[in-house]
Amino acid sequence: MKSFIESSGFFKGNDPEQMLAQFGSPLYVYNEDILRDSMRKVMRMITKYKFTPNYSIKANSNLTILKIALEEGLNCDAMSECELRLLLHAGFTPDRILFVPNNVSESELKFAYDNGILTSLDSVDQVESWGKIAPGSKIAVRLNPGVGAGHHEKVVTAGKNTKFAITDDQIPALLEVAGKYDLKIVEVTQHIGSLFMNADPYITASRNLLHMAMNFPGLEFIDFGGGIGVPYHKVSQDEQPFDFQRLTEGMEAILDDFVKEYGSTPVFKAEPGRFIPCESGVLLGRVYATKNNSGKLFAGTDLGMNILVRPSMYDSWHDIEVIRDGKPVYEGDRQNVNVVGNICETGDIIARERDLPVIRRGDILCVLDAGAYGYSMSSNYNCRLRPAEILIGSDGAVKLIRRADTFDDLLKMFDV
Repeated sequence: MKSFIESSGFFKGNDPEQMLAQFGSPLYVYNEDILRDSMRKVMRMITKYKFTPNYSIKANSNLTILKIALEEGLNCDAMSECELRLLLHAGFTPDRILFVPNNVSESELKFAYDNGILTSLDSVDQVESWGKIAPGSKIAVRLNPGVGAGHHEKVVTAGKNTKFAITDDQIPALLEVAGKYDLKIVEVTQHIGSLFMNADPYITASRNLLHMAMNFPGLEFIDFGGGIGVPYHKVSQDEQPFDFQRLTEGMEAILDDFVKEYGSTPVFKAEPGRFIPCESGVLLGRVYATKNNSGKLFAGTDLGMNILVRPSMYDSWHDIEVIRDGKPVYEGDRQNVNVVGNICETGDIIARERDLPVIRRGDILCVLDAGAYGYSMSSNYNCRLRPAEILIGSDGAVKLIRRADTFDDLLKMFDV
């Protein structure tokens, strides 16, 4: 059994015990080198044509990570007004932001328009709302290519049975409303789902999107969306990384055909959210109790579902490494154990029936691949305080990039 912590040099010589003593447990820890490497990989996703990856900040909206994305030359997309405000605060100019909302109020649409941010509208009704606010302006539209993909039905965002995007049969109505308000459609976008490890559905959906794009002359941009996965089973099953070469070759082949038929070459985009921060982040927590209930072993930790909700919400898998005396434990006796948190919910389970080294009270557990949809989906459920986030820089120095909640933070929201 290998250790990702050791093979990647994740902590760069820093002791997890000391980090927890300084910043508290639980604790989100990010590795700057792994983060930047992921950003550079997506920058090379398409090389034959002008291409821009838009980092989807819903995956991780930490301000320091956004500033690193800015340094690395990525653009960003946002789902809400506050995400837009955060990107502007991070230093992104409006031309480097795409607003991709879903069922939002006219006030949010107006904020984007007033700040010069191109907006991708995902229903004919939203196009109508935009037209009333900004007749004669430029817009993007989100189309449903008829193909969805993802690790769970709750993250499939195209094909049938999804709330997202405009389907092929609605294009005539879309064009009618756009014409009514003299709106110029300059970009078409898609998003088929999240966490797929096979490039083929993405290529098929992109081919379908390019076919739909033929209905829109003069496009400046075409956005193929995101959803590229990471190997969440890298330790437990030696799962291999996503095949970017297959994706690049397949995408550039269909782009060759499209450019020849379309007659011009838009800027091509993608929206890799999860892939960028996921492997760069781990979640550390402490084991406070172990017990045997009716033949089932439980390791009770401070890693509650309020800290990392993905396993409870999606039945998601995260590899876990046990740390004792500052080092990963991956040899010796093993056990079948349920790793659970400190939230008053039966579903508060981080890992179910997991084959792990024998866990002792006081051990540190390191949850891998927690950099995406970890802190960004956390909450104060049970009045639990959200943890700090720290970044291990390229030089090995540890930097606090978000402090932990305090009880005073909870009180601030009350009018007392």
